[in-house]
Amino acid sequence: MGVQTFPQVLAVGKVDGPTLTAAAAASCIPTPEKLTLPNNYWYIGRTWRLTMHGRISTVITTPGTARFDLRIGAVVAWDSQAILLDTVAGHTTMPWVLEVLLTCRAVGTGTSTQLFGVGKWSCEDILGTPATSPKGSLVAMLPWNAAPALGTGFDNTALNTVDVFFTQTAATGSLTVHQYLLEELT
Repeated sequence: MGVQTFPQVLAVGKVDGPTLTAAAAASCIPTPEKLTLPNNYWYIGRTWRLTMHGRISTVITTPGTARFDLRIGAVVAWDSQAILLDTVAGHTTMPWVLEVLLTCRAVGTGTSTQLFGVGKWSCEDILGTPATSPKGSLVAMLPWNAAPALGTGFDNTALNTVDVFFTQTAATGSLTVHQYLLEELT
């Protein structure tokens, strides 16, 4: 028999995140929205939905790759893997949407707590077809080019801060998060 639960908003971006331009991993959400979880927050089956919207700019010659990851403390608990960016056309301030569903599959101390996550990133700037303009949004199923798997384990008994990082491998573009929503579903 089912249990009645109600989604709860854990964090919502009230302002834009930083505009990231370096070829390095960096937090992409607004600083005030970094959530600190209490000790023993996770239980098996607890589920989150992460939704983000923003804009990205890249160049044709060296767009590199795009990568999102959710960190709990210093641990990458979910990773989109490196998403190939479009090498056919440069893109300036193109909109994108990231949606990720995360479910706790194991809990414990040390590195025992693990999340299982899948998602999608919708953006015109993903390498794919059609390769000529005008083209609509393409969707990258995440993790990119890999089977879904458990993320790196973290310690559920400690206080942990939740953050979302973005990495573009080439410092020739930029990314800004305009909307950020983290919901607890169960």
